[in-house]
Amino acid sequence: QVQLVESGVGSVQAGGSLTLSCVASGRTFSSRCIAWFRHGSGKGREARELVAGISWIGGHIYYADSVKARFTISRDNTKNSVFLQMNSLNPEDTAVYYCAAGKPYSIGNYEYWGQGTQVTVSS
Repeated sequence: QVQLVESGVGSVQAGGSLTLSCVASGRTFSSRCIAWFRHGSGKGREARELVAGISWIGGHIYYADSVKARFTISRDNTKNSVFLQMNSLNPEDTAVYYCAAGKPYSIGNYEYWGQGTQVTVSS
């Protein structure tokens, strides 16, 4: 069982920066791919966008085209933590951001989710 808890300051003006953190419980964190998803308001229930992902030792990293060169994902396995540094934010980045953990040594196949944290970018 893995529990994920997201945190980070929720509001910023356009052009600003935020860092989200995701802390996991359990002893299998270092074997799991971790990703950040987001769900914007007004979008359908299934419209959860994969924003960024990082493999278990950080050797493979993925970014959605919409955030490339602006967002940076990183992890610290000694602290069971993953971070999402978000720069040059714009109102289109407003969403609830979720941290997700994949099955051990598997890309994708996310089986555990955090409760989400709201990020609001004002123009």
